[in-house]
Amino acid sequence: MNIILLGPPGAGKGTVAKLLTEYDGSVQISTGDMLRQAVKEGTPLGKEAKSYMERGDLVPDTLIMRIMEERLAQPDCKKGFILDGFPRTIPQAEALKGLLERMGIRLDMVVNLDVPREVILERLTTRRTCSDPNCQEIYNVKSSPPNPDGTCKKCGSLTVQRDDETEEAINFRLATYLEKTAPLISYYEKEGILKTFLSLSSKETVEEIKKALHRKS
Repeated sequence: MNIILLGPPGAGKGTVAKLLTEYDGSVQISTGDMLRQAVKEGTPLGKEAKSYMERGDLVPDTLIMRIMEERLAQPDCKKGFILDGFPRTIPQAEALKGLLERMGIRLDMVVNLDVPREVILERLTTRRTCSDPNCQEIYNVKSSPPNPDGTCKKCGSLTVQRDDETEEAINFRLATYLEKTAPLISYYEKEGILKTFLSLSSKETVEEIKKALHRKS
């Protein structure tokens, strides 16, 4: 399957994407991971992206799309891919549409994860992340807590609340999402490939997505 996952911060895109990869072997692609991998491998495009990232600048869409083209051409994408949180803007969606057409790739579905605001705030303010950059295991103090002393169950490092997961920061992120990314919902509705799923339980949401994909095939 080739799908795009849309949804606000805290909608569970990463968890849903991971569960879908286990379903049929499709690969999960997030822009951040893709850029970091290109930088780590020292590819020409990765070096170019690194120069922007080191200055604290946003990587331009044109460069992101060139790195995306390289990524989608890799053998592991032949089974399918799940774009996790990309595109974020209408110009990125237009550029992606052109890229997929050039590569002869068809999107099966754009999945919009709909989650009530109060659920997002609850999820993100109770999230804790392992402070070890090589681990980054994610916990929830209510549903999936770290060790009683606040350390990571995997590596023993201290878990922390990220700066962007305070209530004030989350409200700002949601406002940014509504302004820049939410318009993609109507864009893909017009394209006729959008389906919206209430995402209160990732496992249940994935089952509904699988049913919808099966009906399309």
